[in-house]
Amino acid sequence: MARGVTYVVYVLPVVFSVIFGTIVMADVLQEPGRELNMMRFGSLGEGSHGDIQIIGLQNQYSVNEPVQIQITIDDSYSCGDLYVTIYDSKKEAVTQSGYFEQCLDAKNPFLPVKDKFSEIIDTPGQYEIVAEILDQNQKNSITTSEKFTVR
Repeated sequence: MARGVTYVVYVLPVVFSVIFGTIVMADVLQEPGRELNMMRFGSLGEGSHGDIQIIGLQNQYSVNEPVQIQITIDDSYSCGDLYVTIYDSKKEAVTQSGYFEQCLDAKNPFLPVKDKFSEIIDTPGQYEIVAEILDQNQKNSITTSEKFTVR
């Protein structure tokens, strides 16, 4: 008797929760434009995404030549944190720079504000640079990436 009550009280609700959750998730994922993205930053795609662009990146650099870029973003962005990361061909981070509390103004439409991104890559190979801006609440972000070569 006690064993039957244990199943009804503890096991049955868990089973029904899993079944109901699976049905709801399957239904949501069937809607157009919906996808399940378990990674916080998503995949590293090529080109510009949203309203952010990398300015000044060359296709090819010499060893020990500095990679210098600036970031532009649309007018709907106000302030947030900018992260610029360079990945090698194995998707391992080579370098990362963070610029906190970046706010656009009418005089300077480029980020980082009052600073400069300049990194030297001393190993030849294919690289990808990723720029991500997180809003002040650290809830929303926009990302862009581009590839370049060091010879």
